[in-house]
Amino acid sequence: MNTYRNLLVSVTLLFFSLGLICNISLAQNENEKCTTPPSGKVELKLELPEPFFGGTPIDYYSPNFEPEDYKDRPPYYVPEGTVLISRDKPVTSSVTPTRGQLKQIVDGIKDYGKKHVVELPEGLQWIQIDLEKEYNIYAIVVWHFHEGKRVYHDFIVTVGNDPDFKDGGKQVYNNDYDNSAGMGVGKDKEYVENHKGRLIGIDDGVKGRYVRLYSNGNNANDMNHYIEVEIYGKE
Repeated sequence: MNTYRNLLVSVTLLFFSLGLICNISLAQNENEKCTTPPSGKVELKLELPEPFFGGTPIDYYSPNFEPEDYKDRPPYYVPEGTVLISRDKPVTSSVTPTRGQLKQIVDGIKDYGKKHVVELPEGLQWIQIDLEKEYNIYAIVVWHFHEGKRVYHDFIVTVGNDPDFKDGGKQVYNNDYDNSAGMGVGKDKEYVENHKGRLIGIDDGVKGRYVRLYSNGNNANDMNHYIEVEIYGKE
């Protein structure tokens, strides 16, 4: 009985100590949440660009719309050893850009200035990043445009090993609620772009060399835009 009581006291003290450490951390930075990463995982740390302040409130609705969230994004955890694998990798597209160069999409610059925006013509268009070898991909972060409020339509992200995606690849995001892109009805949400980008988490990972991203205009005009795409994974 004494052994059991001593064990219970030890466990209680341990949890009390952890809570105390957490409270001290919160006192130092009230914006940080006290969370414990799952076993074998670490928090994905992202470098975010400066937010844009200005523009008019967005007047938009669809049956698959996610209201704008002004809160900090909750932590997202990836397996240990996961790193950025897309920087300066080859980028191709369905059509020649009308503004900017495709290499800018993976150059690490996420500022909202127009000189950093790559623009593709109207209609359903895609860009494709060649990671040059197969990886286990755990997260993709996309910045379409964040100088003002925008919602991009038929935003679909696929991963595969066929550069032509003749097998369709593996969809990891699809907010096409009416199948206007012809690739199936998606269950993901349309959303308002901002400086945080859209984090597409793939908890169990997906294997692939090529990542293709589709879009079909936005609520402001018919053009398609990208500022930056980051892909995180490991071999």
